[in-house]
Amino acid sequence: MLLRWFPGRQFVCAADGNYATHDLARLAARHPTRLTFLSHFYADANLYEPAPPVAGKRPSGRPRKKGAKLPPPAQVVQQAQRRQRLDVAWYGGGRRAVEVVSGTGHWYEAGTPLVAVLWVWVHDCTGTHRDEYFFTTDVHWSATQVIETYTGRWNIETTFQEMRCCLGLETTRGWKEKTVLRVAPCLFGLYTVVAALYVQLPGRWRRGGVLAWAGKQDVTFSDALTVVRRWLWVEWVFAIPGHGTAFSKLSRPFQQLLLAGLAPAP
Repeated sequence: MLLRWFPGRQFVCAADGNYATHDLARLAARHPTRLTFLSHFYADANLYEPAPPVAGKRPSGRPRKKGAKLPPPAQVVQQAQRRQRLDVAWYGGGRRAVEVVSGTGHWYEAGTPLVAVLWVWVHDCTGTHRDEYFFTTDVHWSATQVIETYTGRWNIETTFQEMRCCLGLETTRGWKEKTVLRVAPCLFGLYTVVAALYVQLPGRWRRGGVLAWAGKQDVTFSDALTVVRRWLWVEWVFAIPGHGTAFSKLSRPFQQLLLAGLAPAP
């Protein structure tokens, strides 16, 4: 539908392993100038050379659909005498030193056309991430492009995870399509509002309500939501005449205890 709706646009689709299918790779292969598909790959993928051209008189029987069998990616990696070392953009906005082995071939699935792919094996030199295989239908891409395009989708994944955890995305009790279409956009809008409010709050507000644990380096969305809620309680709710008077009469420690119970993200 996107290709039909936007005939002048080019698309890059980076999907997780659930979508690493030959069907989607074939879709991209049918639109090579419009769509590039990228996903996880298989260590034992069936890769072949393209079918040899038919020369001379047309032979009897069915024409060949594939050429010579190529070694699977796992075998190529095992036999590789040299691994390319790269410094690439990584999950969470940082950078990471990795070793890669790459190759090309035509992915085969019985009863379907071959799909030309570039595959890349990635080894994290720090040892904190498992080895991965990726592929793309654009065989002219570099290994760096493949890795950084895939890791760049991580912000989308964490956004969905945080919205499920903190804002109730996909937990609505409405079972009708119209209910979902109303609720989901509102929750995405709320996520944006919380993020925008947090970055505009004075530093004294952003320092409060942030939880710390071993290895944590950045502010999480739950931290931002807690800070925004504290600000709303103090500057909006407790600023109402009557509420503000009652709140101001409480001792400072009890005020903080009250806010600690009212503001934290669920």
